[in-house]
Amino acid sequence: MTRPTTTDVTDRLHAVMHGLRRHLQQALREDAEGLNPMEARCLNYFALHEGHTQSDLVQHAGRDKAQIARLVKGLHERGLLQGQADPADGRVQRLRLTPAGQALQRRLQQHRARFEKALTAGLSAQERATLLALLDRLQDNLPGG
Repeated sequence: MTRPTTTDVTDRLHAVMHGLRRHLQQALREDAEGLNPMEARCLNYFALHEGHTQSDLVQHAGRDKAQIARLVKGLHERGLLQGQADPADGRVQRLRLTPAGQALQRRLQQHRARFEKALTAGLSAQERATLLALLDRLQDNLPGG
């Protein structure tokens, strides 16, 4: 693999993100029961934020409310996501993965873990910790971050 001669951080981050995206799209084709990337991200969000609402996902993802509503509806219809009325406000649905959604999410997470292991092969525990700390700082520097 030829590395760019530039020291541009954004070029390197883009290359890593492109590799991750390619890997995850392959995993979706092989093992995700027809989910598209945004549906997989939606599933992952509710796996990490059980009981959050559709509005929470809109704010987190920065996507259109109608797009998120379609995603949530589709995942609900496929039996991967379920809602429960909020006790304080029955109009609000608190969302969580169904057992089928949890099983699918676990398989997708295994793909991510394998990719991360390959990506960080050869890094010491200290180097990995430093990488995570630096990525956190970059994320904190993002506009609106």
